Amino acid sequence: MSWQRIELADVSASRWRNGGGETRELLAWPSADDWIWRMSVAEVAASGPFSRFEGVQRWFAVLQGAGVRLQVDESEHTLTSASAPFCFDGASATQCQLLSGATQDFNLMIRQQQTTAQMSRVSADLRFLTSRPSFIAVYSIDGETRVRCQQESVPVPARSLIWQSLPAGVELEISTSNALWMEIIR
Repeated sequence: MSWQRIELADVSASRWRNGGGETRELLAWPSADDWIWRMSVAEVAASGPFSRFEGVQRWFAVLQGAGVRLQVDESEHTLTSASAPFCFDGASATQCQLLSGATQDFNLMIRQQQTTAQMSRVSADLRFLTSRPSFIAVYSIDGETRVRCQQESVPVPARSLIWQSLPAGVELEISTSNALWMEIIR
């Protein structure tokens, strides 16, 4: 098995149409133009609306900055770099209010009819066993993260994403003080 890796610094930023920030797309599958799932890091410089994505489940996690207040339809959610990732319907009317200056945020978008996903913040050792064939990704926020999978031990530098498709029955261990773990089941 071979883990793939991309570092945030190696990805060019794309400006948002509304001028409120920029995004670095780390990974899109099967392609950037016709994705079923997509992972990116956004720099949010100004409060404003999120783009709507019909039929898409969105996961959102604050990486740096004081945080945001998201108004999703009629409910309000305050998120900081200590909060669990927040999952919401991409078709919802969503307003983002910065709490105190710019933030850096991680986004996972999944086309709901084709796959399911989960995303968690990890701040200690985590062990788990894949119950089904899955796509596993780990984003190291700061400090070093280490992923152990079978006989392989993979270092993940800060602001880097690693990923791999794994069969059912594989045990993984993540050692970190600050990372995001994602599992996508097709």
